Amino acid sequence: MKNIAIVCGGFSGEYDISIQSAQMVKENLDSKKYNSYIIFIEKGEWYHKDEIGSIFPINRKDFSFNNGEFDIYFDGVFNAIHGEPGEDGKLLGYFDMLNIPYTSSSADVSALTFNKYLCNKFIDSIGVNTARSISFTNSEQYSIQEIIEILGLPLFVKPACSGSSVGVSKVKTADELNESIIHAFKSGDRIIIEEFIEGREIDCGLYRHNNELIILPLTEIKSENEFFDYEAKYTAGKAYEITPPENLDFNHEIELKATSSLIYNKLGCKGIVRIDFILAKTGLYFIEINTVPGMSEASIVPKQAKAMGINISDLFGLCVENMFENSI
Repeated sequence: MKNIAIVCGGFSGEYDISIQSAQMVKENLDSKKYNSYIIFIEKGEWYHKDEIGSIFPINRKDFSFNNGEFDIYFDGVFNAIHGEPGEDGKLLGYFDMLNIPYTSSSADVSALTFNKYLCNKFIDSIGVNTARSISFTNSEQYSIQEIIEILGLPLFVKPACSGSSVGVSKVKTADELNESIIHAFKSGDRIIIEEFIEGREIDCGLYRHNNELIILPLTEIKSENEFFDYEAKYTAGKAYEITPPENLDFNHEIELKATSSLIYNKLGCKGIVRIDFILAKTGLYFIEINTVPGMSEASIVPKQAKAMGINISDLFGLCVENMFENSI
């Protein structure tokens, strides 16, 4: 049987969610086909922890570990790290050098999509709408008045590189803006400020299998909070996820799925991704793409797969099969 490393943890505010995703994968990946091991990636320490809590350090020269009897080497990696360094390409470049395949998009695609500023530039270039925005680094000067004059109120302030809405704020007044900018800079050295677009938030999950692009049922997000923030994503009762969306015009459904397919193909994505949109009266707007979407019980993609009749074990099995198919 093949040995699969399920990497989790990471260096971002999504650490706990990543561990939940990894545990979900471990519990549901077919143990008759694969030997799976959860590997924790933390700053200064990479390790496997067994069922009784024993710690086995990872040898970073070849990404192996010794279980006390023999060395364990990995045939592939199930990437369950949301945020740095699993979703931004850093860890994936390491696996590329070791020639170990992984379930997510390539290092360069991941680096591009994780940076909202650069990703939006690319999305604009292929003709997909994005919100008007302003971006700057923590070393640049900015004018609160000028930002509001250009983008209006309300607006969103986001770290350019983060996930699960970590560091994101919805700003309604000029007094809130500077505080939100300071808050966003705690999660990175570049931020992006976007105009608010009124509309329905709809997410599309998709993946390629046997050279066929599979599009999962769409999901509409209705948050009890001001927007679909970290609390709404991971606290029961704070958001409603409707799969498929109710009263969605057929033409809008086709547009959402076609636009998702265009983005997936143009970027050259691999594995399962989730793309988030706002469907407004003025058109369809890209929000962001998640190349390592959540796989916990609270996550959207597993629920979309279930709505399509794909059980969670089969979904994770497809991820691993696709990884080896892409590595040939």
